[in-house]
Amino acid sequence: MSAGTAPRRGDFARLLRAEWTKFRTVRGWVLGLAVAALVIVTLGLLSASGSHTSCGGPGDVCSAVPVGPGGEAVDDKFYFVHRSLTGDGGITARVSSMTGHIRKPDVTPGARNVVDGVVPWAKAGVIVKDGTRQGSAYAATMVTGDHGVRMQYDFTHDIAGLPGGVSNDSPRWLRLTRSGEELTGYESADGRHWTTVGTARLAGLPETVQIGLFVASPGDLTVRQADFGGSIQQVRFAEATAVFDQVALEGRTSGGAWERDDIGVTVSPDGSLHHPGGFAQSGDTYTVTGVGDIAPLGEGQRIESTLSGLPAGLLGVIVVAVMFVTAEYRRGLIRTSLLAGPRRGRVLAAKAAVIGTVTFVAAAAAAGITVAVGTRILRSNGNPVLPVGTLTELRVIAGVAALPAVAAVLAFALGALFRNSAAAVTVAVSVIVVPHVLATTSVLPIGAAQWLLRLTPAAGFAVQQSIPEYPHVLAHYAPSAGYYPLAPWAGLAVFCAYAAPALGLAVVRIRRRDA
Repeated sequence: MSAGTAPRRGDFARLLRAEWTKFRTVRGWVLGLAVAALVIVTLGLLSASGSHTSCGGPGDVCSAVPVGPGGEAVDDKFYFVHRSLTGDGGITARVSSMTGHIRKPDVTPGARNVVDGVVPWAKAGVIVKDGTRQGSAYAATMVTGDHGVRMQYDFTHDIAGLPGGVSNDSPRWLRLTRSGEELTGYESADGRHWTTVGTARLAGLPETVQIGLFVASPGDLTVRQADFGGSIQQVRFAEATAVFDQVALEGRTSGGAWERDDIGVTVSPDGSLHHPGGFAQSGDTYTVTGVGDIAPLGEGQRIESTLSGLPAGLLGVIVVAVMFVTAEYRRGLIRTSLLAGPRRGRVLAAKAAVIGTVTFVAAAAAAGITVAVGTRILRSNGNPVLPVGTLTELRVIAGVAALPAVAAVLAFALGALFRNSAAAVTVAVSVIVVPHVLATTSVLPIGAAQWLLRLTPAAGFAVQQSIPEYPHVLAHYAPSAGYYPLAPWAGLAVFCAYAAPALGLAVVRIRRRDA
């Protein structure tokens, strides 16, 4: 027989079809995978249905979460002293001091413990903003409590300037200029020699914007270790006050008195303002007090909050994947499979491809349904869900589909290695699900939890994180709060780094030993 008519017993596509036929004709495997997907959906929707909020009290209306120019949830709350600017122009100001008050834990019950000081990310400076609507585009040059001079824009972008604080003995001059859609921030120690901090391009910035002074102060975050692992976080009120002078405007600005807006201030039911800022003018000196922050928002319900059933669903996936190979060993059918495809490595590869693919499809359907329906339920129960862009939502769904698929391949490989269902399932659950549960339930200290999610296959759970960490936002970035130490795809890559060698070892074993 010529080479062109050689038997095609080793053809990989034919092996794939054969393994797919095996899988779909065994009702237990199909049912098991369907149950795993159903568990993901059911537990996720039950969790969403059980989550209710009244936003502070009966009759309160839940306010929508502000959305930034990139579609991300933002915190946009600060005191703004401003005028309108039409066309190109700029603002220069000297910041001669920044002080504040921080509410600390009470030492004496009933006695408020307020200390002088500012939090590290308290901010005071000059800003150009597309109106006073929360979430509108902006660029700002600022001094901070403990991070030197910065230029920040559109909430997610942060550029570091020179380090150091500000005081009467060491003031800072700040400047922000506009040329079309381009804004440039400068700093100076003496008002004569200027250093560029950074440049931002704000697409779609209108002809007329608001330009002026601002102050913001996020809450004071304290984290302490709990008695039995994990941590407890508290955020307490903090405010900052900055003194500006030598304020100069360039360009076509509105005349008259400065306008003042307490952006994002909360209005109590009786009409009073909750923790308002303030403004005082004495000649050419301006004293501005503000609370809040201008930054991405990470606190609140997220789309992955609906995926609480994922670990339980993985248990079903692992069992099915292991049985897909160990059942053939137990019944002696593996010899038939190897006769149909003498190249043993290809047989295992075909089996792994089939179980991985069908798991991906089932998990993608489960994740898509759970996220879409679950977020709708959360919102209907009064829970503000942090918005994310469409690409981020698709990435979460695709990642959550890939996670069970990789878990299936790893579990399958362990089944091929051990050829014992109980042993393979136990090991797979121990290295995939257990580390994730330990790391995200505040059982372990944060450091230990983060290392588990860096070094074990549980790192793959990072694919479900929709809100990233931001270096310029002080928050409790712990696994129990939904933050993973690795980026989403990097975490999945660590998981794959376990599955691929395990499958390789299974191929080596089946090649070297009789079936």
